[in-house]
Amino acid sequence: MITGTAIAEALLDYAQALAQAAGSATVQIPTLNDDGSQGRSEILVGPSSQLISDAEASEHDEVTDESVVIYLREEAVNLRAHGLPATGTAIPEPRSVPDWSDFES
Repeated sequence: MITGTAIAEALLDYAQALAQAAGSATVQIPTLNDDGSQGRSEILVGPSSQLISDAEASEHDEVTDESVVIYLREEAVNLRAHGLPATGTAIPEPRSVPDWSDFES
């Protein structure tokens, strides 16, 4: 899966925050399809997620979406600030991710 640098970095940061809080979430991020068109990927992120980010050269423009980056960064900050209470109460559901219907063909 290919996505933009800022999106990948924000996703890894969010995954780390979820792991620290022993939580999990499913997120959707914009990606680049093989033909260069924009697509989307849904990713389950949690304490046992094994995510990596590698640099990849591409003839296509970098995938960007500032709203996704902001969302992931804000969620990571919120998790680190509040975490899981000692009682083990679940982390509140994250706000919905922006609608990706614009990317569907």
